[in-house]
Amino acid sequence: MKFSTLKKSIYTIEQFKLFHYLFKWTLISLIVGGLVGSATAIFLLALKAATNYREANLLIISLLPIGGLIIGFTYFWLGKGVEKGNNLLLEEYYQSKKRIPFKMAPLVLFGTVATHLFGGSAGREGTAVQIGGAIADQFTKLFRLHDNERKILLIMGMSAGFAAVFGTPLAGSVFALEVLIIGRIRYEAIFPSLIVAIIADYFCVEVWNVPHTVYVISEVAQMNLPNLGWTIVAGICFGLTAMLFSRLKVFWKSLFSKIKFAPLRPFIGGIFIAGFVFFAGTTKYIGLGIPIIEEAFHTQLTSYDFLIKVVLTAFTLGAGFKGGEVTPLFFMGATLGNALFLILPLPMSLLAGMGFVAVFAGATNTPLACIIMGIELFGIEAGLYIALACVTAYFFSGHTSVYTSQIIGSPKHNLFSYLKGKKISQRDDKS
Repeated sequence: MKFSTLKKSIYTIEQFKLFHYLFKWTLISLIVGGLVGSATAIFLLALKAATNYREANLLIISLLPIGGLIIGFTYFWLGKGVEKGNNLLLEEYYQSKKRIPFKMAPLVLFGTVATHLFGGSAGREGTAVQIGGAIADQFTKLFRLHDNERKILLIMGMSAGFAAVFGTPLAGSVFALEVLIIGRIRYEAIFPSLIVAIIADYFCVEVWNVPHTVYVISEVAQMNLPNLGWTIVAGICFGLTAMLFSRLKVFWKSLFSKIKFAPLRPFIGGIFIAGFVFFAGTTKYIGLGIPIIEEAFHTQLTSYDFLIKVVLTAFTLGAGFKGGEVTPLFFMGATLGNALFLILPLPMSLLAGMGFVAVFAGATNTPLACIIMGIELFGIEAGLYIALACVTAYFFSGHTSVYTSQIIGSPKHNLFSYLKGKKISQRDDKS
């Protein structure tokens, strides 16, 4: 056989294998995306019903300690092996030990809905990602996947859950690839992560008719050097806020861990949260806070709204209530951007939009996913401002994260090279 003929044969074999890869993962994506998108739609509908009921019956907030006790006992009796939540997904990706129990999905769905029903301050992304990961991992044995393929499947579950819950398939696909190791992207899973995100979002929105909130940046500043400088200043503020939230969450979790009987943690935490709500005389800091996020784009709010949300959400999750961090991070970022309008010469809606995604970028160490999310949500017109704010926030949040099992693949500066390969939870005080 001539060399040229052999060369063509090799290329043909390679393309055939790639075609098989594409067909295989498209088929799996249809199944996983359909299931995760449907489960996420059910979760969003339940969450909306719980929120509406709470707002119509505010006295239910007084039962938050009881709700916390119910959540605590539910996980105490049934939740063995899934208590780590999103960190469990990351740890299983790094070192496969056993299949993620399917019970993670209904447990976290129940716990999150209960948290919102009784008035806790939490989000929904973590729940959707856990639902996605738990559902996806059940197909490992069915499709006879080896360890590397199982990792792709876990990425797909995370991507599908994120995309469906926010209606951002591009950001969801990149988030799942970027969140695993700080400073690294897992390109080997890029096709499955994207196709499953598109399918999950389609099922949630089109099949189940569950819409997503629309946010609008109504004014974009002229592109010039002073405005870029002000954007960097804002990005620094967003990054420091992300760092504060991550550290506070760890602090409260560590403090509550001193209560040895786990079900009592959310019970005691619920007493303080309910007391604060009634003392403050407002419910705007609990739940997802979407109405306040929407207002932040066009109405001047109280300058300390973001700080209260930082403390209250960190306290809620640290006490053992269930839910995600991302929508509260949106709240923190949008309201901080709104507050910065008082001192920075940039449009209010632009600052709110930048904060919306930049605090998220800093808290999860996923700047690329957040840049894409910003463009998906707000349009390309504000893209450069969003990108600069996200990257700056990513650097200034330091080596902290809401996901303490994240591995530092590439430190944010050469001065911190000693952190390479460590988990966030293992970093020393020098960082």
